[in-house]
Amino acid sequence: MLRPISPFVIVFLACGILTACSSTPADPTAGWSPNRIYSEAKDEMNGGAFDKAIDLYEKLEGRAAGTPLAQQAQLEKAYAQYKNGEKAQAIATLDRFMKLHPASPALDYALYLKGIINFNDDLGLFSWISRQDLSERDQKAAKDSFEAFRELVTRFPDSKYAPDARQRMVYIVNALAQYEVHVARYYYKRGAYVAAINRAQAALAEYKDVPALEEALYILMQSYDALGMTQLRDDTRRVLEASFPQSIYLSQGLKPKSNPWWKLW
Repeated sequence: MLRPISPFVIVFLACGILTACSSTPADPTAGWSPNRIYSEAKDEMNGGAFDKAIDLYEKLEGRAAGTPLAQQAQLEKAYAQYKNGEKAQAIATLDRFMKLHPASPALDYALYLKGIINFNDDLGLFSWISRQDLSERDQKAAKDSFEAFRELVTRFPDSKYAPDARQRMVYIVNALAQYEVHVARYYYKRGAYVAAINRAQAALAEYKDVPALEEALYILMQSYDALGMTQLRDDTRRVLEASFPQSIYLSQGLKPKSNPWWKLW
């Protein structure tokens, strides 16, 4: 036989339900229009409150779904994520935008921003130059940045972002070549001449018309000399003299440059 529920139990359960309800924070944007949400998100962005801006842009994406304003919110959310240090999330947001809106007039900006995010990751490429441990590092960010810029200038050659993208592509190629040469120098200075030859040859084979090739040829020549490979040493010297008639390496050796090219950016 079922027993009747005690009035005390009913009151206790009611209090529990009310407590649970009261612990759920109210959404302050519940009555806002999409335009107001967008305006507030912009204000938070301008004030540097990127985490708050991200939340507002996400709300706007849902409230204004299917409109140009929702697309704009996606792009600005990606930028806010990037500024907030959430680079992986920013890239994911941009990839989603490009997949959902392949004909968007803002596609060039999305590609540019994707390139910029990875490009800034790549600036760490040279943070290891002054350190003793020159172990291999992942260059995926640099290559992803190059690919985003390449797609931008190929598909949208007249975009206002294209000139800057082209300059950054040149920088990235120089950076990747210089990376290979610095690793070759690292091996050479430690007597790992075969490894130095392999890295110098890799730079020479993969990159053309970049400043780092002068040093690559010198390291190659010196490594051949250290191994007693005189014919290859002399052949490499002829190539170095023909390609860089005023080479400072032939007169100064492997001395630090007073004005590294990457500091000119």
